[in-house]
Amino acid sequence: MTRHIGALLPATNTIIETEYSQLPQDVLMFHYARCDKVSAGTPFHPSKDEDVAYQAKMLSYAKVEVIGVIQTSASLFEQGYDARVKKMIAENAGVPGLTSAEEIGKAVKALGAQRIGIVTPYSNEVIQRAADYYGEHFGLVASGLEGFGATDAYSIGNISPDTATEALKRLDTPEIEVFILPGGNFQTMKYLDGWEAAIGKPVIATNQALVWGAMNALGIRDSLPDRGRLLADNPKG
Repeated sequence: MTRHIGALLPATNTIIETEYSQLPQDVLMFHYARCDKVSAGTPFHPSKDEDVAYQAKMLSYAKVEVIGVIQTSASLFEQGYDARVKKMIAENAGVPGLTSAEEIGKAVKALGAQRIGIVTPYSNEVIQRAADYYGEHFGLVASGLEGFGATDAYSIGNISPDTATEALKRLDTPEIEVFILPGGNFQTMKYLDGWEAAIGKPVIATNQALVWGAMNALGIRDSLPDRGRLLADNPKG
């Protein structure tokens, strides 16, 4: 039976629909809505509340069973954002809400890890916020950080996956148990198996983690191979 999932994206995202269209449609079908940013001068800040509320309501008409906000950086700039936006989704759509930022942290814990390396397209400010966020909310210890200096979604979409390949190899140390790659506009899902083979450790990316979180919320225990260990093993969160 096909399960229906809503995805709230920043209006600038150009990658997620491509990545999710390659998922098995007889298991998961994503329905998309786009939200404007708070202001043009804050590229990594949350989407407008009124857009989230309205688009969540519109997605409810497609009878989605859960809605995910796929904008990891939004959770890094406002204390309590995850709880607030999930409440907004529930009130306007009548279904549970997820955030990609939280699902990354939950995924690391589901894999039994605590020490992480962070590789991301983001600027140094944002990557440090990510380290702080995962330390505060999930007790994760960041043992290595590397960002690619992107300042907006469009530049993230143009970064070669090879950049991440080299960064993962550079940062890898014995104490790191799992790498995370925050950034929903960065192509990752078809490269995850290769990255994991190269370093011998799980790699968790934004778009992959949201899929895993939605599957957990819906009680789906199917394995989704060829998209990293998280979806292949599909541990219960």
